Amino acid sequence: MVKILDTTLREGEQTPGVYFDGHIKLAIADLLDEIGIDIIEAGHPMVTPEIHEAVYQLARHGYRAKIAAHARSLQRDVDLALECGAQFIGIFYSVASERLGQVFRKDLNSAIDQIVNVIRYAKNQNPDLLIRYTPEDTVRSPFENVVQASCAAVEAGADIISVADTTGFMAPGTEHNMYDFIARLKDALAQSGHQPMIAVHCHNDRGLALANALDGFRAGAEIIDASVLGLGERAGIVDLAQLLLALKEVFQVQNNWRLEKLLPLYQLVSQYAGLPIPDNFPIVGQNAFTHCAGVHTHAAVQNPVHYQSLDPSLVGRNMSVALDHMSGISSVQWALDQLGLEYTTDLLKRILIHIKQIGQKGRTVDFHELKHLVEWCKKHPLK
Repeated sequence: MVKILDTTLREGEQTPGVYFDGHIKLAIADLLDEIGIDIIEAGHPMVTPEIHEAVYQLARHGYRAKIAAHARSLQRDVDLALECGAQFIGIFYSVASERLGQVFRKDLNSAIDQIVNVIRYAKNQNPDLLIRYTPEDTVRSPFENVVQASCAAVEAGADIISVADTTGFMAPGTEHNMYDFIARLKDALAQSGHQPMIAVHCHNDRGLALANALDGFRAGAEIIDASVLGLGERAGIVDLAQLLLALKEVFQVQNNWRLEKLLPLYQLVSQYAGLPIPDNFPIVGQNAFTHCAGVHTHAAVQNPVHYQSLDPSLVGRNMSVALDHMSGISSVQWALDQLGLEYTTDLLKRILIHIKQIGQKGRTVDFHELKHLVEWCKKHPLK
């Protein structure tokens, strides 16, 4: 069964201006654990003492989820992660030829020696530790470099190889697609006698992160990285809610996820990240299950399935109807029924006229205003 790694607390803090205080990280982790997330990537302890402390506290909190720490291929990074009590360490090092030469001033063999030594050291310190090795910018690196480094990492003790689309480069249906890359990598590793778990970490630079992650899942990836609101470097990564709903509803993945906890989680992260949830954001956005156009509403109030492919009750939400210039009689009737108000056909028509006028000012009529509007129309019939 596929496992979900949430990295809101690590990758998410690479969103410019986003930082979560320790008590907020604890609250976020609480909700992630309640939802049923398998791995919570809590941070990179080397970055600041405060992040080190947060990883330390989360690792000792007794979550069902494994608490993961990030580390460069350096022993001191691993030591800090181990000090925190992390049950999972993600170790990364590029094997892209240009980066090795221009940034690290190393050849591939020297890089692999460093990767192997660090992984072996970490595993020797804690044999039960789950270790993930990530060749940074995996999908644009020479494939033979990725395979060579991955095989060496597995032999040194890595349990997981993460395929990182660091720049959001991949695109389904093209020669550079995640499905083929994962299938090819799994085959190459198997031919060398290795069968590590495969993870995918997909960035959203071209808006294709979720599509690429699902491509990876179809090809056999066992772990998918995501974050709340898709937070992360540049355009971010895979959005957690969209991923969970796609796996559950589209791919029929059997799970015990408590999806009704998603909205409280997103509201919490949004508040303390200082980033509003876009109204049109799938699943958790204000308008995600809100019908507006009269034709749509007329059908949806009879049976929501006419204009909904997701049941809002899955995430603890309800269908709603917006009242504005696009509304029809059925919209007003639905709203008045929700409020338990009596009406005549004539009153419906008069209320609709006012709603359309208000809607053309660029706003909607909420239930509180609707009550006042009903009273106004009752006292001021059309002449």
